Amino acid sequence: MLFLTLSRNIMKKIAPIFLASIVLFSCADSDSGNGGNGNDNTVSAPATVPFSIVNEYLHDTGSYTEGLAFYKGQLYEGTGASPTVSNNGTWIGPIDIATGKITKKVDLGDAWFGEGITFLNDRVYQLTYQTKKGFVYDAKTFKKLKEFSYNSAEGWGLTNDGKNLIMSDGTSSLSVLDPDSLKLLNVIGVSDNNGAVGNINELEYINGSIYANQWLTPYILKIDPASGKVVGRMDFTQLIDQVKNQYPVAEEFNGIAYDSATKKVFITGKKWPKLFEIKIL
Repeated sequence: MLFLTLSRNIMKKIAPIFLASIVLFSCADSDSGNGGNGNDNTVSAPATVPFSIVNEYLHDTGSYTEGLAFYKGQLYEGTGASPTVSNNGTWIGPIDIATGKITKKVDLGDAWFGEGITFLNDRVYQLTYQTKKGFVYDAKTFKKLKEFSYNSAEGWGLTNDGKNLIMSDGTSSLSVLDPDSLKLLNVIGVSDNNGAVGNINELEYINGSIYANQWLTPYILKIDPASGKVVGRMDFTQLIDQVKNQYPVAEEFNGIAYDSATKKVFITGKKWPKLFEIKIL
């Protein structure tokens, strides 16, 4: 009995030390397994999403593209501008893909730096860069209906899932907004097998997935809106190199539009001379 009592007392004292050793060993083993960089080995790396370039069209090289969107079969563009950026201003308007000419339906000049646009319920929504201000227009007349504010420090990309707005702000978070009240409904954290994925920019909702330009990279990411996981990635390195070799003043790759009626997908970049129609394979 004495031996048993002593053994229990000893075990009570050494148990915490023993457990702590296990925890420390486990942490060290975990770090050595991923190099300490936050990799999640239980999550698969994004799959390569194949695509082909179907067509190319003229694009106004003065357009500092921040958003592309289709509405009733017509391709629209939204741009950004400021006194320090040389381009043709902040505007929203239809693009004649045969000529590359645009018709400005909303023209904010240099007063605002426009960002992403999207069409939903016969309204046009437009973000601005660092002013925490958005605008809503009638999609037929382009008359301004109202303004709204958002808590994100910056506005970047904008799309919708047919019900709610989805907004990016340059971080690894996507904000889901009610299209009527413009109130925040949900936040989607975007991540892959290496952890949080930042610089999420221009957005487009295609067949149940969010496609996003990742700023300063050649990638369009395919994101599962339910989990925020990057499940696929398209690499446009060769196309970007081709564009910049032909037109050195072309800037960042930015702009995705999807026409659900024709299933056509268009991409471009800031001040690019071409719009490209692609087919996701």
